[in-house]
Amino acid sequence: MPASVAKNLLAGLAFSFLLAASCNKDMNEQQPAKSTFAYGADVGWLTQMEAAGMRFYDSTGTATECMQLLKQYGMNAIRLRVWVNPAGGWNNTADVVAKAVRAKNLGMRVMIDFHYSDNWADPGQQTKPAAWASLDLAGMQAAVYDHTFNVLTALKTNGVTPEWVQVGNETNDGMLWPTGKASVNMAAFAALVKSGYDAVKAVNASSKVIVHISNGYDNNLYRWIFDGLQANGVKWDVIGMSLYPNAGDWQLRNDQCLANMNDMISRYGKEIMIAEVGMPWDEATACRAFIADIITKTKSLPANKGLGVFYWEPQSYNNWQGYTKGAFDNSGKPTVAMKAFLQ
Repeated sequence: MPASVAKNLLAGLAFSFLLAASCNKDMNEQQPAKSTFAYGADVGWLTQMEAAGMRFYDSTGTATECMQLLKQYGMNAIRLRVWVNPAGGWNNTADVVAKAVRAKNLGMRVMIDFHYSDNWADPGQQTKPAAWASLDLAGMQAAVYDHTFNVLTALKTNGVTPEWVQVGNETNDGMLWPTGKASVNMAAFAALVKSGYDAVKAVNASSKVIVHISNGYDNNLYRWIFDGLQANGVKWDVIGMSLYPNAGDWQLRNDQCLANMNDMISRYGKEIMIAEVGMPWDEATACRAFIADIITKTKSLPANKGLGVFYWEPQSYNNWQGYTKGAFDNSGKPTVAMKAFLQ
């Protein structure tokens, strides 16, 4: 890790722990009782935002450490993405460990999200890490195993056992393109998922492995991916979904997502995690209704197979990195959307 990144990480941690010690809980917000249901947030940007001087405030304007603030709004879990050799060091192993330890120290549960890339992996891009570019499938399987094993071992050494681990991020058409592109070679994608699964279980047998797809309303997409993985003998524990509706269609998308979740349970017998949700920050009232409804729907799944709902980067504000679907306003305070997690 570059010295500048290490310095920024230390500075961010020092600031955060100082604020955590002095923060005051909003009088009008009550911490819910402990629940097995995960009310979560992906905060992969957090240390980078802190290093850039961005701060977070409760409804009274009191500066508050971000994870502590999320906890005050009912969140009990943190999701963190992992990149292999990212520019600047953000979301590499050391950065992820630092954030995971902070979450653990607050009594929060942890989800780790392996992108298997040096940068964003999503439905439109699944780019191999530069260091893996020349590997064949067998070499790629070994690289996936080793990377997964090493990151999870670093977390374990620092006292963190993730409750859930994603093997790939929004793998609508596989990962590590072109080698693992599902529409070209489903068997190769399956082999890569199997390597990740095996590595997770080798470090922490209790961690649940998630295969994550976007567009949680698209049943045909989910059947295609998971039929393909099942046909190739892949094991997984949880089906992860993303859902990003808008104020005009969230009720339709939630209904479609519920139908899809029930079909996934009936078809594969697996648990369900809504791993990402979001809506434009200035549609906060609609966003609150959307989140409350998808939480209710996820909790309604049979045999308690609905595990939780995670907001993607709720703390992002002021057009951070061009992203406008956070749940904080431009002054760094949570919007009313966050109250949906106070259940």
